[in-house]
Amino acid sequence: MRKDARVTASERQADISARHIPVLLDSALDLLGAALTTDSPVLVDGTLGLGGHSEAFLTAFPHLKVLGIDRDTSALELARKRLARFGPRFVGVHTTYDHVDEVASEYANGAVQAILLDIGVSSMQIDERERGFSYSQDAPLDMRMDNTQYLTAADVLNTYPVEELTRILKEYGEERFARRIAEKIVARRTSRPWETSADLVELVKSSIPAALWKGAGNPAKRTFQALRIEVNAELDVLRRTLPAAINSLAIGGRIGVMSYHSLEDRIVKQSFALGTSSRTPPGIPVELAGDEPYLAAITRGAAKASAGEIADNPRAASVRFRVAERTRSTPAQMPQGATR
Repeated sequence: MRKDARVTASERQADISARHIPVLLDSALDLLGAALTTDSPVLVDGTLGLGGHSEAFLTAFPHLKVLGIDRDTSALELARKRLARFGPRFVGVHTTYDHVDEVASEYANGAVQAILLDIGVSSMQIDERERGFSYSQDAPLDMRMDNTQYLTAADVLNTYPVEELTRILKEYGEERFARRIAEKIVARRTSRPWETSADLVELVKSSIPAALWKGAGNPAKRTFQALRIEVNAELDVLRRTLPAAINSLAIGGRIGVMSYHSLEDRIVKQSFALGTSSRTPPGIPVELAGDEPYLAAITRGAAKASAGEIADNPRAASVRFRVAERTRSTPAQMPQGATR
């Protein structure tokens, strides 16, 4: 029985991998590919997932080496199998993408020509019921992108005080009824602990007036997003990642970031704005040496998916893709994680 269950899980993962459609693939190849013109270019796929983007880049650029980063050991295993035919041109690394500078240092002498970040939960994580990311089916409240870490969504629901739960729901989920939901979560756990997602969905529905969500999708979406961000420290990791990634680019190298909600996109937008702005104080007519921008925007604002792509891949509907090119060294006094 156990052996059959393992085979079934393996077959399900293989099916997910086969059905995976990389978001904005043509745009990524075009916008980042312009930086892959050196003899032996290196691209860091900081969110490897099932390897769809990496496979396309390795196919399109025969001399390219890809360093694929993922915190999800299951996804990393599948991607390694998928990309095995490329031999040493692909290297898979189990870590979070805020360690991009360490990966670049170890495998590319510290400077790479392109970095791609496709942020957020992957298709496989959503489709695997037991991971607990989806609010549309009952599952254990897990939500860990890296199943070797200790904190789960159930831990958050069963241990965080009302004030902290309220903050998370309001800040990470932009939930209008955060306090009401948080109070009900804490009240309910006094009688029995939180274990499965269906119970949480029902609690959220009971906390929000039906007139505000009927016909507008599942009202638990914002709560699940908030919990996922908290469990995986997604925004903190992203804030650390961007300066480390920019510092890992060779001059003329490009970074592209795909984000799926306003919280992520705001951090990316601020980080790129910092790099594309002069640091010369206002009122000084001549730009001071060393105060020039160290990034140049490649996309005007954020690129979005076409109607055709959204029809083929609904996940692409909310994507915002920003690309910038490194034009010079980053100022030494710029602190890591700065996104002002």
